[in-house]
Amino acid sequence: MKKQFKRLRARTVPFVIALAFAANAWAVDPFTVRDIRVEGLQRVEPGTIFASLPFRVGDQYSDDKGSAAIRALFGLGLFKDVRLEVAGDVLVVIVEERPTVAEVDFSGAKEFDKDTLKKALRDIGLTEGRPYDQALADRAEQELKRQYINRSLYGAEVVTTVTPIERNRVNLTFTVSEGEPARIKDIHIVGNKAFSESTLKGEFDLSTGGFLTWYTKSDRYARAKLNADLEVLRSYYLQRGYLEFRIDSTQVAISPNKQDISITINVTEGERYVVSGIKLEGNYLNHDDEFKSLIQIKVGEAYNADQVAQTTKAFTDFFGNFGYAFAQVEAKPEIDRINNRVAFVIVSDPSRRAYVRRIGVSGNNRTRDEVVRREFRQFEASWYDGDRIKLSRDRLDRLGYFRDVNIETSDVPGAPDQIDLNVNVTEKPTGSLQLSAGFSSADKLGLGFALKQENAFGSGNYLGVELNTSKYNKTLAFNTVNPYFTTDGISRTIDVYHRSSKPYEDQGGNYELVTSGAGLRFGVPFSELDTVFFGGSLERIEIKAGTNIPAAYLDYAERFGYTSNSLPLTVGWSRDDRDSAIAPTSGRFQRAASELGVAGDARYIRANYHYQQYVPLSKQYTMAFNTEFGWGKGLSDRPFPVFKNFYSGGLGSVRGFDQGTLGPRDVTGSSIGGPKKITLNAELIAPFPGAGNDRTLRMFAFTDVGNVYGETEKLDFGTLRASAGIGLSWISPMGPLRLAYAHPVRSFAGDRIQKLQFQIGTSF
Repeated sequence: MKKQFKRLRARTVPFVIALAFAANAWAVDPFTVRDIRVEGLQRVEPGTIFASLPFRVGDQYSDDKGSAAIRALFGLGLFKDVRLEVAGDVLVVIVEERPTVAEVDFSGAKEFDKDTLKKALRDIGLTEGRPYDQALADRAEQELKRQYINRSLYGAEVVTTVTPIERNRVNLTFTVSEGEPARIKDIHIVGNKAFSESTLKGEFDLSTGGFLTWYTKSDRYARAKLNADLEVLRSYYLQRGYLEFRIDSTQVAISPNKQDISITINVTEGERYVVSGIKLEGNYLNHDDEFKSLIQIKVGEAYNADQVAQTTKAFTDFFGNFGYAFAQVEAKPEIDRINNRVAFVIVSDPSRRAYVRRIGVSGNNRTRDEVVRREFRQFEASWYDGDRIKLSRDRLDRLGYFRDVNIETSDVPGAPDQIDLNVNVTEKPTGSLQLSAGFSSADKLGLGFALKQENAFGSGNYLGVELNTSKYNKTLAFNTVNPYFTTDGISRTIDVYHRSSKPYEDQGGNYELVTSGAGLRFGVPFSELDTVFFGGSLERIEIKAGTNIPAAYLDYAERFGYTSNSLPLTVGWSRDDRDSAIAPTSGRFQRAASELGVAGDARYIRANYHYQQYVPLSKQYTMAFNTEFGWGKGLSDRPFPVFKNFYSGGLGSVRGFDQGTLGPRDVTGSSIGGPKKITLNAELIAPFPGAGNDRTLRMFAFTDVGNVYGETEKLDFGTLRASAGIGLSWISPMGPLRLAYAHPVRSFAGDRIQKLQFQIGTSF
């Protein structure tokens, strides 16, 4: 209390004294101001003073105006003291500026980096160059404590040190004693009957201590995390028929030493309800059958709040397709508590039809307007279309140029049938200079360099150069992509590359396959999800015969030459609707590609198809399937080029076998791959024990099947290799890591076994 009183006094006394002094100074008869002088300024511009005064030269001065002037100048927050003096008909404004913050520093802060803390203080107005105010310093201390409380560091203490320096400036140092984080000791759910407490707590991201919580930090309490878990709990019941479920109260208790937290959640489950019927009321624009087909609510099954929400949203979106931007849809429940049944009446009012008058774009300080507008499928002066607006937003988000994309509607004054669309984007850096390193059980150490610009000069074009090296594969590549080479959205890709490689099976040889070439490829969007690629390239492939070269390469070189020039044409198709490219839990990825050598020394056709499917079994468990087929054949009475062969074995194909060693071998015993490949994988992905719902650290059980076959060999399912095992997937600070231990369950004599395999590597 004493400390607070002194601070209040330090802030208030100068103002009170100034008013008292001014009261004496004001005791003058009104007069016409001939001149105004300002004294005491150091950094503040005189214009700031004059702009705040309620009078000008030539105006009548009075006591009331003098009082208003002092209040206005103090209100600027720039001055410790303000006085007015009158010398004849000249008014003198005497000010004493507050010191300016020269530097803000932190001592003892380990949980946060300094930039994060500085940003938090900047948001409340305390930063370098701003006037120092003791009240602002007090707010800064409270803000820093709040930041630490959000990290469950309830015992954190903050002490402010103010050091005056020359030119009326001060340095601020915040000394932080972080202490130990408070950890969740107990989580109790009271009132649950239908589901066990352990089942419900398994849905939470928060948890009590475990042997991996040092990594997941899931035992650190945060109000935002608890609120999210409460919503998960509510959703869990509402998805399973408990229409009247409610959370009565939540108690969070912290121990006296601020180290242990106990959470108690009191719930009332209510009865479980089954949907007995669905009825439509209102205006459905004579499209009743179409609307009925959008109903997700299942009659005869348990009430599911998600199905109700999906239905109302689908109705609203469908109204939007006809231009009714203001449609109102409500699902009204009719509850039969005697029989525990509920019927829904879906009432819809399309309201008025609207069209889009204007589309405005903001926030694109670097990206050109045309790059944003060309992704829009909703046009100006056209009827409002909800699907097209959502599609436009998704297309903008998929560009990767923006951190956030928001589309809002606003009414047009005086035009009830018109709306404006306001597109606000938040840009993010799209250029990168990357150094990379990786290590795998197959490629050993690999180093890389990449310079990429996904939105070069705000044009939406991609420019890149890449350099990678490893024991078996080296790459130098330049490429550029123009996604709108034509106004219809046909993309153009130009590639120039130089690669050297050799089979994964290393026998100490120094032979190489060197591929140099340049390619041109176009991508044609046939739908919003499907893109077809086609193009061609000029390639020169050289077989460098070093020591221990496989006989198959040597035989091909002696028959057709050590250098092959070819003109391969490519055609491909892709579709990807996975929810994540790194740790997917749902969705499907498909890719088909073919390559045809139509001219030059190498004549062949090569095709492959890749399919992935992710099926969410629950919030924590995912089933993943992967299939890959490859096929190639030589043309013009020539064999399939050995340097275009597929390889199998190891990570990415059939784990448990040495990388790239399955399939045909030549007379030297070297694995040479083949033009036919089949790979089948299945994984059950689960959270790592003790990691809760953390998706960056997961384990999986898998089974793999596959093999590679020669050009004259038939696909023989009796020779497929198979393995099963367990693995670990970790999105580490160094990048995605996959570790697998596999046991071959079907192998043949001569197969090279490698049970433990891993791979890690990305930019750092």
